[in-house]
Amino acid sequence: MAKPSIVDLRAQVRGAVITAEDPGYEEARKVYNAMIDRRPLVVVQPMNAGDVMAAVNFARENGVDLAVRGGGHSVPGYGTCDGGVVIDLSRMRSVRVDPGSFTARLEGGATWGDYHAATYAFGLASTGGLISTTGVGGLTLNGGIGYLARGIGLAIDNLLSADVVTADGRFLVASEKENDDLFWAIRGGGGNFGVMTSFEFRLHPIKDIYGGPMFFELDRAGDLFRFYREFIVDAPEQLGLFPAFQIAPPLPFIPEERHGETFIAMVACWAGPLEEGERALQPIHDAAPVVAEHVGPMPYAALAGAFDALLPPGLQQYWKGNFYAQLTDQAIEAHLEHGPKVPTVNSTMHLYSINGAVSRVAPDATAFAYRDATFASVIAGAWPDPADNEANIKWVRDYSEATAPHSEEGGYIGFMADDDQGRIKANYRGNYERLVQIKRKYDPDNVFHLNQNIKP
Repeated sequence: MAKPSIVDLRAQVRGAVITAEDPGYEEARKVYNAMIDRRPLVVVQPMNAGDVMAAVNFARENGVDLAVRGGGHSVPGYGTCDGGVVIDLSRMRSVRVDPGSFTARLEGGATWGDYHAATYAFGLASTGGLISTTGVGGLTLNGGIGYLARGIGLAIDNLLSADVVTADGRFLVASEKENDDLFWAIRGGGGNFGVMTSFEFRLHPIKDIYGGPMFFELDRAGDLFRFYREFIVDAPEQLGLFPAFQIAPPLPFIPEERHGETFIAMVACWAGPLEEGERALQPIHDAAPVVAEHVGPMPYAALAGAFDALLPPGLQQYWKGNFYAQLTDQAIEAHLEHGPKVPTVNSTMHLYSINGAVSRVAPDATAFAYRDATFASVIAGAWPDPADNEANIKWVRDYSEATAPHSEEGGYIGFMADDDQGRIKANYRGNYERLVQIKRKYDPDNVFHLNQNIKP
């Protein structure tokens, strides 16, 4: 049987089908990380699940690579490929909130900004990312760490169902009641099992929060790390909190003469009663003198997009990440050695707290295995000039290697680089073999291999 052509694909797809001969190809092939420069055979921008099915079938029947792009934020560049098919979900971004059932249904290309804007109007929220332009799909499939995780769990802990187009072009619903093995796997298993054309989330009554960033002198970093490791163990679960090494951006709440200096920051999100927010953050204020802060009541959506300006599209990016069961003195020393060398205002290290509600889910209840981890670090290198690639990638790698002996063997899938494929088994621990079995069932030929890949 003849392989389908681009002409055949255009006849089947209601959305855009863009090749190198078409205007808009250069824009369509761009991704968030400017370090990634690839030339796909075709970029399909579906309007519906049927378009996605046609694109998956086209890629499989032609034997070419298939990349799936939601928000396009994949730092390793898994949202594009050379000579293959890119399914770009950016035209599928609708969000529908049902306030009566405390649920939201959104399409696979929606960003967290889309989601937060829609849910905020109803005074509702669930755990999402820290950059509002991030795709809901990519972050969720990896687990979904965010400000609200200690109180209500990861994004996957609030996922009720998903619509999935599998490698054979079928449309399936994955939930506790339908295709429950697939539902288990997509909750932390990354993009290995299909294209998610929609998600259904449970929502919680969270609207305005109390919080924001606090900047402290760099020489107090050790004190703050030691405070943080003790405090967060028993802190109220409505409090999301993490330290960060951060070069001060030119923001009005930071003294002008300190712009461009490196600080240790603490970023807090109190999602309990607003009138209790000041008291909830008082222990952080007591831990060291604050140089500058932008803390107070604000929409949850405002905090969830507060770092967007630091990470616009078009930067060079390279990341690493680790899980920590505990933050030892030796781990803190490694952070104190490498964190202050943060090379640009766009780069950082965040050490997220993921205890509380996250830890009350069994490690084999979803594919996300590190339920006993207290912290997850991301060493996020981002900078504008490709001439700095070698030096800044070295900073990320040196930092990661210095902290690795004091952290868990595995790390969070969403913070992995393309050169971390050797960590796949460690990232899933005891869940890996079950993931392989499910991969064999739904994608035996590894059609979905442009990801942190679970090989069938």
